[in-house]
Amino acid sequence: MYTFDIVGVSPILSFFNQQQNVLEKNQSTGVEYVSTFECTLDALIHSVETVSPHHKWHLDEVVGTVVNFWMNNSDLIHHWKDRLQDAGKESLLVSRVADIHSLKNEFERLL
Repeated sequence: MYTFDIVGVSPILSFFNQQQNVLEKNQSTGVEYVSTFECTLDALIHSVETVSPHHKWHLDEVVGTVVNFWMNNSDLIHHWKDRLQDAGKESLLVSRVADIHSLKNEFERLL
């Protein structure tokens, strides 16, 4: 079972630096942050299709999770679409995709 959520808008360089830090630490948590220049269903699906294959996720289920998020959260979609437009072309829409157990473990580590 997977979860997907849009978490914010970030300058391109900030997101790139964050991703580089994760790669350098070689942290395989089962939680991935992905980005796109557009807030469209196609762009979000494409962003999760590029997730590292070492997770061994079932891509069809991950894509289904993104589609369900899109269909059930129109207010959030409009909010983030507006925020991305306000931020300008040097920014990305950042989303989190994870298997539910890994996300739960990550939240518990924060406590």
